[in-house]
Amino acid sequence: MSNNFLSLPVLPEKPRSIGLTHVLDKGISLGSMESHLASYAEFADVWKFGWGTAYVEKHLASKIGLLREHGITACLGGTLLEIAWSQGRVSECLNWAEQAGFTAVEVSRGVADMGMEEKWELIRTSAQSFRVFAETGYKSAERLLTPAQWHSEITGDLVAGAEYIVAEGRESGTVGVYDSHGTPQTEVIDAALLAAGLDRVLFEAPRKDQQAWFINTHGPEVNVGNVAPEDLLPLQTLRLGLRADTALVAVGISQSSGVHR
Repeated sequence: MSNNFLSLPVLPEKPRSIGLTHVLDKGISLGSMESHLASYAEFADVWKFGWGTAYVEKHLASKIGLLREHGITACLGGTLLEIAWSQGRVSECLNWAEQAGFTAVEVSRGVADMGMEEKWELIRTSAQSFRVFAETGYKSAERLLTPAQWHSEITGDLVAGAEYIVAEGRESGTVGVYDSHGTPQTEVIDAALLAAGLDRVLFEAPRKDQQAWFINTHGPEVNVGNVAPEDLLPLQTLRLGLRADTALVAVGISQSSGVHR
């Protein structure tokens, strides 16, 4: 039975460079991961092992093997690399990540006392062997960057060799590009977009209302991060306008094509 009777946004297919969905693995079981990917791998592009979970994950090799099988980039969480940097173990961490099968790393300075020049050197070092997702923004609501500081840091991250910029939001969606209530801070978001462009910024948006806001504001091909594995299909319906929160995306296409109900 055909299900192509609706006019919907045409989204890029994998492998894609825009409209990325970046999943946050907080410790999902191997069985659950296998089940999710069997059904929805086509919607996922990057799979980040959050903070230091990869370091203690007993099934890391099997998980990375699944990601490779489904064409999904395995990314090491930034906090682990920050800890390694603070202990002078960057080479050891990157060597371990490469041997484990990671093809991307997140470079951040959200918790360690790392200056921007030191971050840029870490990006340059990491980019020799990995795709680099450079995160901007702090993990504490008490530490804030001005829009000008966001722009400056992101510009330097790209020059240093970052492939994508990750705009901090954490798994809570209450820091970085959001206020303490989870409301997007448009001045910060605009500064990030001005520095890198829509195709190079990946906005962490763990909550449905945040995902909907980015899709309604910047279109269905916006890059969205920190998505829970169980939200892969729900996010795809948001991108396509098949949910009340973003239905105008689909309604607008119908109206512009002269479709009547």
